[in-house]
Amino acid sequence: MERDVWVVDSTPVECGRSRETVKRSDLAGWPEYGYCASHSRIFWGLRLHLVCTLQGLPIAFALTGAKADERETLLDLLAAECELLRERPRQTLIGDKNYFGRGFERELSEHGVQLLRPARKGERERPGAALFKLLRQVIESINETFKGQLDLERHRGRTPGGVIARVMQRILALTAAIWHNDATGQTVLRSLIAYDH
Repeated sequence: MERDVWVVDSTPVECGRSRETVKRSDLAGWPEYGYCASHSRIFWGLRLHLVCTLQGLPIAFALTGAKADERETLLDLLAAECELLRERPRQTLIGDKNYFGRGFERELSEHGVQLLRPARKGERERPGAALFKLLRQVIESINETFKGQLDLERHRGRTPGGVIARVMQRILALTAAIWHNDATGQTVLRSLIAYDH
């Protein structure tokens, strides 16, 4: 399996919609109100931060409050899983426009990570700009697998332990499917159709 390029992104994990649910939830204090730009909506919940291969295999993940800074979370993930980078010098990481900043990129570079991302408004064009539309689709399709096929948004967790268990179930299910598809020589590794009964 190709593992020299990783993608990084975060996706909302909604924990309730009504004001009453928010007020009486056992989750109070962990989920936050956050904004989902891709759906143009405010949500109450958490954010799942994922580092994956291009095939969708989860490498590292974190579950944070909805307002957590994606850059800080990524740096924390890489610090917590430092052997990942030790085993893979000069790792390439593809992210969206939210992974920006000279200090942030310098810190990634010190860890041996080359960040590729689209230019923000007012920035000059960055290397690899022609590939970002295609690669953005890869990142979004991984999130869609979690949400559409594995029902991440309808996890029904009511306690912190319940939410964590249900999110981890989905990550493990995708990991197992990709591993099995790779081990059996399937051409599409992230396909869950064979397990959809």
